[in-house]
Amino acid sequence: MKRILLCIVFVLSGLYLLAGTDWQTWYERSGGTETPGYEQTVAFCRMLARASAMVHYTSFGKSAQGRDLPLLIIDKDGFTDPVAIRRKGRVILLLQACIHPGESEGKDAGLMLVRDMVIGNAAGDLHKTAGFGHGAPSSAFKNILDKVSLLFIPIFNVDGHERFGPYNRINQNGPKEMGWRVNANNLNLNRDYLKAETPEMKSWLKLFNHWLPELFIDSHTTDGADYQYVLTYLVEIFGDMDPGLTAWSRDCFIPGMKDHLMNSGFPSFPYVNFRGWHDPKSGLISSVAPPMLSQGYTALRNRPGLLIETHMLKPYNQRVEGTYECIKTCMEILQKEGKHLQKLEQEADRFLESGEFLKQAFPLQFETSMKDSLMTDFLGVEYTVVKSGISGGDWIKYSKTPATFRIPYFSTARPLLSVNLPLAYIIPVEWVEIIARLELHGAAIRRLARDTVISIQTYKFTDPKWQQNSYEGHHPMTKIACEEITETRLIPRGSAIVVLNQQCGRIIPHFLEPKGNGSMLYWGYFDAVFEQKEYAENYVLEPLALKMLEENPGLLTEFESKKASDTAFAKSSQLILNWFYNKSLYADKRKGIYPVVKIYDRKLLDALIKM
Repeated sequence: MKRILLCIVFVLSGLYLLAGTDWQTWYERSGGTETPGYEQTVAFCRMLARASAMVHYTSFGKSAQGRDLPLLIIDKDGFTDPVAIRRKGRVILLLQACIHPGESEGKDAGLMLVRDMVIGNAAGDLHKTAGFGHGAPSSAFKNILDKVSLLFIPIFNVDGHERFGPYNRINQNGPKEMGWRVNANNLNLNRDYLKAETPEMKSWLKLFNHWLPELFIDSHTTDGADYQYVLTYLVEIFGDMDPGLTAWSRDCFIPGMKDHLMNSGFPSFPYVNFRGWHDPKSGLISSVAPPMLSQGYTALRNRPGLLIETHMLKPYNQRVEGTYECIKTCMEILQKEGKHLQKLEQEADRFLESGEFLKQAFPLQFETSMKDSLMTDFLGVEYTVVKSGISGGDWIKYSKTPATFRIPYFSTARPLLSVNLPLAYIIPVEWVEIIARLELHGAAIRRLARDTVISIQTYKFTDPKWQQNSYEGHHPMTKIACEEITETRLIPRGSAIVVLNQQCGRIIPHFLEPKGNGSMLYWGYFDAVFEQKEYAENYVLEPLALKMLEENPGLLTEFESKKASDTAFAKSSQLILNWFYNKSLYADKRKGIYPVVKIYDRKLLDALIKM
């Protein structure tokens, strides 16, 4: 009896404390005009975790400046392990905010959502009378929490978030102050999913691989034109995701989400570009996202990703409210459809692990057909185009008058570049960073047991070109001319054997194929193989060139042709003599040869693995 009385006292004390706590978020207390800083956000997250056993606060890594990357785990039974959660028959949603910290709607919507999910239940629904912007009792979430658990990253780019100020988003209507787009190294995390070079992204990939959530949501704010929609969205339904998951997203998820948003007062439309920049009447374009972007990456990992893009010119409170409703309905859809989605994902994973996808040409790059469109109604605003007296360009001036435009929508994607995939790639042991990055993507890697001479396929590159201006700290390749070659090569002990029949199998080609969409070669991680490391003096090359021309008359024809087609070459004695050097027996035969090799032969692969 004494123990029962103590428990009653403990529960009543807890209810008293909860009732006395101001559970309004920073955003709500500001009247919907402000967003909290990092410390205030973390403090609210910790308060939620102290108040409810369903909420666990943790960090999933460190930023470049050493800040914790905050994570809330919300599970009805307080489980913090994906295996335990799924044993209870639940699916997992990963919600991410502030990868671009100036775009903070997901943070404020998510904090309110978690509060509404758990505090009413813990405090006897006391918050129903508190007058919150979202005072829905947690009983409204009870059935959802029976079926769905939530991972919530309120701030992904924590260092950029703390570059706080009122002038960080010139196109944006609130909040009063917000964070900066990139991290402390001036890198955009939403260009880093594939190359994975930032500490924040390395931590995110470890988190993603540990949980493999059934659905992913990434919350953003647009730039671009003016129109009526508070919220636009994008899911990869254009050809780069597993067919079963594509059909579910297109026929079930998107219609359910759109209907809820419409009924909640937030009509939505796919996130689009315009055929003529800033000119909606020119036509709308949706395209396949590359794996450097969040939803493009998760689609290739067989996990649908929803990109939320609220409209930057709408008032901040409308954008947060729309984001709240979008996240809530995603959880409601998962409550009903989660097991079906989970089954489709398991089938998609098994398809990759079976290796059946290797029998088909694999698309590395897509293009949107500009010959195939549907006419659609787009809720825009009237605008005029005038000539600027300052820039001389077109100045688009939007009015406040709503208008419905009947315009073409281009969304049919087709493969622009495809390759025949090998059974496996082998990365030589010395390319340590490449191997480590690939492991971050969840790739299972075997190591070659001893030095081995084998026949392999790889690429030889010619005439490479790089972008002049820096992009994300690199000078990416703009031209990658290559041919596939077969050669006999010594593969050193410890080299990484990477088979493709695994869960991340569709990420591996983009990472390692030279023309993969955002490959490591594209970003410059293999630039050293293009560099000439040995040279010769002119007094040595002059007689050598004469001898080569005497011994090979056809070389003279090639030399004259080169001079005729390349005036810079013809005027440079240094370039001419180096040309002869690279035609001689002294030239580096490994220059321009890709270190990564491909294995197509099953017996050879099995033998290498069994060593």
